[in-house]
Amino acid sequence: MPAPGAHEVEHDITVSAPASAVYRLIAEVENWPRIFPPTIHVDRVEHDGARERIRIWATANGEAKHWTSRRTLDPEGLRIDFRQEVSTPPVAAMGGAWVVEPLGADRSRVRLLHDYRAVDDDDPEGLRWIEEAVDRNSRSELAALKDNVENAHAAEAWTFSFSDTVRAIGSAEDMYDFIDEAQLWHERLPHVASVQLSQQPSGLQVLKMETRAKDGSTHLTESYRVCLPSERIAYKQTTLPALMSLHTGLWTFEQDGPEVVATSQHTVVLRTENIAAVLGPDAGVEEARAYVRSALSTNSRATLGHASDYARAQRR
Repeated sequence: MPAPGAHEVEHDITVSAPASAVYRLIAEVENWPRIFPPTIHVDRVEHDGARERIRIWATANGEAKHWTSRRTLDPEGLRIDFRQEVSTPPVAAMGGAWVVEPLGADRSRVRLLHDYRAVDDDDPEGLRWIEEAVDRNSRSELAALKDNVENAHAAEAWTFSFSDTVRAIGSAEDMYDFIDEAQLWHERLPHVASVQLSQQPSGLQVLKMETRAKDGSTHLTESYRVCLPSERIAYKQTTLPALMSLHTGLWTFEQDGPEVVATSQHTVVLRTENIAAVLGPDAGVEEARAYVRSALSTNSRATLGHASDYARAQRR
């Protein structure tokens, strides 16, 4: 229940899809980074079926924020209640619910409810910041949810995932450190021309990087990264090349005796309207998939190779 004095707001949208499919998409938080534009990464900490505890990294009004929420899932009632455990200023408390209402066999209404309090309820700027962030993110999330559900079948051909894995003698911690210390990549990785890395609280990084392609051209990329020490680094690219409308990734590190298994995973959604301009009039989705995979995999494998060399050197 909202606390006394809390501000309440509601947003809604109508979706051309069954209510059960919409609910399932909202319930599966591991997919949020590719569904909802503000979401960078979600980590499920606890889960017992009906209740779960999740950590969320997302942007609000252009700023990266982090919080932990508890959710109660009601698949029969098509409702998910959520409440932040510890909010980030200027938010003092935040909660709400996703409510999915059937409007027929293939139509549903999604209501997104929020209640919140500011750190200082007498501060109009803080309240305005929260109001604008909730409004912007709610509209963005609902629109993205609608697009994702309604275009799910067509987008299957444009969405793909793949991974590259290496084994190296050394420790997972050393391999993790190499990927974490991206501010040194322009010295350590030949395909990186320049790099800027800023550290923020809760393991969050902002990475701006200029990379060299095979043809010698350079491309500027920007990503948010969530670093969970010695285990994994998740990222979401916010400045994208012309052929991608979404790119998320995950570096994972697992110790296996004297070896470390390091994997680079990618999930990509193609920007199909740019295929002809980039690859020529005869190119299609398959050619674009192959091109993007080759480019990303080449850089990933190069990075993993240098990280492996670093881990072996540290062991010696």
